[in-house]
Amino acid sequence: MKQSGLKVSFYLKKSEMSDDGLCPVMGRINVGRYSEAAFSAKLSASPKAWMLGRATGKSAASREINRQLDEIRASALSVYQELSAVRMGVTADDVKCQIQGMAFGQETLMGYFSTFIENFAKRVGVNRVHGTLKSYNYTYKCLATFLETEYKLSDIPFTAIDRSFIDKYDIYLRTQRRLATSTVGFHTTRLKMIVSEAITDGIITADPFAGYEAEKPQREQKFLTSEELHRIMTTPLHDSRLYHVRDLFLFSCYTGIPYGDMCLLTEDNLETVEDGTVWIRSSRKKTKVEYEIPLLELPLRIIEKYRGMAPEGKLLPMYSNSTLNAYLKRIAKICGIERRLVYHCGRHTYATEITLAHGVPLETVSRMLGHNRITTTQIYAKVTDDKIGTDTQNLDSRIASRFTVAI
Repeated sequence: MKQSGLKVSFYLKKSEMSDDGLCPVMGRINVGRYSEAAFSAKLSASPKAWMLGRATGKSAASREINRQLDEIRASALSVYQELSAVRMGVTADDVKCQIQGMAFGQETLMGYFSTFIENFAKRVGVNRVHGTLKSYNYTYKCLATFLETEYKLSDIPFTAIDRSFIDKYDIYLRTQRRLATSTVGFHTTRLKMIVSEAITDGIITADPFAGYEAEKPQREQKFLTSEELHRIMTTPLHDSRLYHVRDLFLFSCYTGIPYGDMCLLTEDNLETVEDGTVWIRSSRKKTKVEYEIPLLELPLRIIEKYRGMAPEGKLLPMYSNSTLNAYLKRIAKICGIERRLVYHCGRHTYATEITLAHGVPLETVSRMLGHNRITTTQIYAKVTDDKIGTDTQNLDSRIASRFTVAI
């Protein structure tokens, strides 16, 4: 068979004839004029029933040999086309390794990804959350569309994935899907996670992501400054629903508790210790990591204001997240805050403006936020360092004209 630069032929290795007169059937792959690789077809045939690379005769044994040879040819062509679709310079050895791997159940990207998602789904509600499962499913569908659109394939061997494949996927997401930079990073990060799992499992050894760095979107400040927070606390809103949403948002600003965890809190999560301080003790919905937060005066007042008003014994009467964000948009406009304001900004504000910026140690903040790695909390610390630098520059400009000394 010869197609698209590929030739597959078969011959008998007569030097290794067995006592019963059978010879091993060998295959030879040629790609172009100079790339050649030989392999065992794992079959045996008699020289008397062999001609021009095929078994002769109408016996069941001859028909079975030819059927398996046809399967090997078809597999070699399929592998060559798949490899050629994603990279240049495919060699005969590349094809040989792939078809030999297929004989031992070689892993493919989409097959492995599908198994990963199935296993992940079993852990939802234990130590994984449904939202993350949805994100993996989203990336899986996007990757499947990419393979079909760019290569006319439904799957691809893991070993065919290289840096050029990653770059093409990145470009596809940006140009044909017209996704935002942050969303492109979302999908490539998920794919990188799957590749890392495959490396850990010994399926591949080289990391195709080596040297790849996703373009990072311009960082948007997600926490409120003290001045913005003061505006939200003091600006008249003239609407009971807006005041309700403001209180829920301020509760997050002063506790760092995200929306999903807020919805789970009940009076049972409150604990008063010996010195009279009231604490919230619970665990993160997303990671199951325990957290404990001493309550400041403002969240205590909010709890008291809404005590007994929430259904099913919940701590506070919550709106849906989308409703909260819609009302927060109105509040931001009323308060003259021009950037996007969503409920999760409260958690960032607690981490930066309320705690780290006021000298609370990083380790303490990490525990109160329920982070399972302090490196996650260090992201907030970096933002705070940037803020300190900016504030110091502003301070320098303010005092330069007021204080002078001859040096």
